[in-house]
Amino acid sequence: MLIILFFIGNKLKNMLNFTVGPVMSSDSVRSIGQEQVPYFRTKEFSEVMFENENLIKEFAGVEEKGRVVFLTCSGTGSMEASVMNLFTSNDKVLIINGGTFGARLVQLCQIHSISYTEIIPEFGYDITDDDLRQYENKGYTGFLVNLDETSTGVLYDINRISKFCKRNNLLLVVDSISSFLCDPFNMQELGVDVMIAGSQKALACPPGISLIAMSERAVKYVKQNKVQSLYFDLKDALLDGERGQTPFTPAVGILRQINVRLREIKASGGVESEINRIQELAYDFRRKIKDLPFNFASHSPANAVTSLFPLTAKAFDIFTILKDEYNIWVCPNGGEMRDKVFRVGHIGNLTASDNTILINAFKDLQKRNII
Repeated sequence: MLIILFFIGNKLKNMLNFTVGPVMSSDSVRSIGQEQVPYFRTKEFSEVMFENENLIKEFAGVEEKGRVVFLTCSGTGSMEASVMNLFTSNDKVLIINGGTFGARLVQLCQIHSISYTEIIPEFGYDITDDDLRQYENKGYTGFLVNLDETSTGVLYDINRISKFCKRNNLLLVVDSISSFLCDPFNMQELGVDVMIAGSQKALACPPGISLIAMSERAVKYVKQNKVQSLYFDLKDALLDGERGQTPFTPAVGILRQINVRLREIKASGGVESEINRIQELAYDFRRKIKDLPFNFASHSPANAVTSLFPLTAKAFDIFTILKDEYNIWVCPNGGEMRDKVFRVGHIGNLTASDNTILINAFKDLQKRNII
């Protein structure tokens, strides 16, 4: 069991982290964070970046002529960069809006004057063929989806979406921030043009880096579109990436940590092994919790997270008591779901024994008549 040291005032607390980001890192990743940050305009750092790109391409199934760029920003930054660089006011896109992060894609299209239509599924449910059928051959040019809508724990059927986009020749942009390395995904097989991921999820590194993997078609779109931005113009990122560099000063230390983490995954059996590990953690937790007073919020659960409806207490109260009295973080929801749903993550350096610790904490809350 790996424990996180957490500042509360001037005191450090040992915390077990079941959130969906940031998550707990391996010892080897953490050790890099203790080192001095090196200068980066060097051949040695370029070699790290080339390896990072090649391993991401391998793990995500990016075609040979596809590319990966790394941005020093949160995942939202790469979401915005993708929208800005792939689409213009001449486009018309479909967006699955099933929660907080689908709504963020809507907001980005509003800001950048891109015409869109929202597909709004029932809370906790995947989209259906009927949801898509009405949009066949209606002049749409793109499709945007958060594959794992983390706010609800719903995993959308990427195969259904892929078939629809192929039939309609749509540019497919997938926010895989919470699903990369957690759920099966191959860009080339699925015809995905853009995949977005972040350092703080299943990559299990500190937040600060997000990445955009692009198909050859997406690269062509980026190169032909004019972007009113200095920092988020991906043409510069692609050009500098050809020499293993970035246009601006990157989060050097995190990129080195990502390199260590990608090597760890490769040495442990690759992407399939990592997906299976996370899936088993999710299944283990869901088996252990079945007799406790919770209902599952998602009818199409992602491997990365389990969303729960408490039956006998407020969700945010459970989050607060676990944090303050048991030194355990789970993931609260905000807005109207604040008191209705909380989430338990299965990513990062967690084990089945850690699941048992959380289950025992729930059982203790039950004995205390809190849940």
